[in-house]
Amino acid sequence: MVRKLRIAQYGCGKMSVYTMRYAMEKGAEIVCAFGRSPHNLGKDIGDIAGVGKTGVLVQDSKDAAAILKEKKPDACIITTASLMHDLKGPLMECAESGVNAITTGEEAFYSWNSSCKTTQTLDEVAKRHGCTLCGSGYQDVFWGNLITTLAGATHTIKKIIGKSSYNVEDYGVALAKAHGAGLSLADFEKEIAAADNISNAEREALIEQEAFLPSYMWSAIGWLCARLGLNVKEQTQKCVPQTHDEDLRSDTLQMTIPAGSATGMSAVVTAITEEGIVIEAECIGRVYAAGEFDQNVWTIQGEPNTEVIINRPATVELTCATIVNRIPDLIAAAPGFTTTDRMPTNAFRARDLGFYAKQSGLE
Repeated sequence: MVRKLRIAQYGCGKMSVYTMRYAMEKGAEIVCAFGRSPHNLGKDIGDIAGVGKTGVLVQDSKDAAAILKEKKPDACIITTASLMHDLKGPLMECAESGVNAITTGEEAFYSWNSSCKTTQTLDEVAKRHGCTLCGSGYQDVFWGNLITTLAGATHTIKKIIGKSSYNVEDYGVALAKAHGAGLSLADFEKEIAAADNISNAEREALIEQEAFLPSYMWSAIGWLCARLGLNVKEQTQKCVPQTHDEDLRSDTLQMTIPAGSATGMSAVVTAITEEGIVIEAECIGRVYAAGEFDQNVWTIQGEPNTEVIINRPATVELTCATIVNRIPDLIAAAPGFTTTDRMPTNAFRARDLGFYAKQSGLE
């Protein structure tokens, strides 16, 4: 008999509405949930996910480590933040508790090229406790496996160009602030853009010190090169503010962004590889004005040329469905910080998650 997977939810904001519902609808049981917002503490997770009362209440994340050790779930879904310095705490709590963890945090998708020391530490702790940590989400398919699958139908490649846009309103306040939304252009230049107006040597030093602020495409390019077997010779990043000519309301930031101020940013990352292939990828995250929509466009230049255009992808739902579908791969993967370039291509789960986890040897 296939048992239900037991899942913990770490972070009970916008993304958890989908991750919890999707997990439950795929036959999993949410056994505990953690948050920090007074608005959600003590709330039944069923009220957050819109599935009716479950009896599982959101508990303070400061108690997560003890509860994880007590409950010992099969996996923990972390939807708290984007960057490794913010994710290190929750990931470490899972690792030390021997709990597999998967996060929507974008840097965790491939943090070996931006926060190597932290990633290495997490890798060692996870291996010691026999569990697996990774990052996944929208980029796993739409900036990763989609591109490498197309590359598999290509004879020669000269350049890969990617461009993806998304509404920061859909992801919570941490992501919106990371994109500089709401800043004046002067503050954007000082707090966001200035970090990339540096030499390659200075950037390498910042990465070594874990003081570098990677855009989401920085991690995506690292993942792509690892999956394609390419060796990066040089990688650069430039962040440019996005603006709107009228005042723009942001419910996530709880403010009206003045006309001409930053509504978000475009981050362009370029990698030159030893194999001669160039990858240039741009992600545009901003507060949308009326009529704007998400878009994902990738072009492979070579023999033959190939372009794929996806308009209006449901980025939030796709992110959360990818996370939930990845859970059996997470459980089956080798212990450590195991990025998904080392896992199978994303797969649709037609049956309960427990069925696929049992196939991977979960008792």
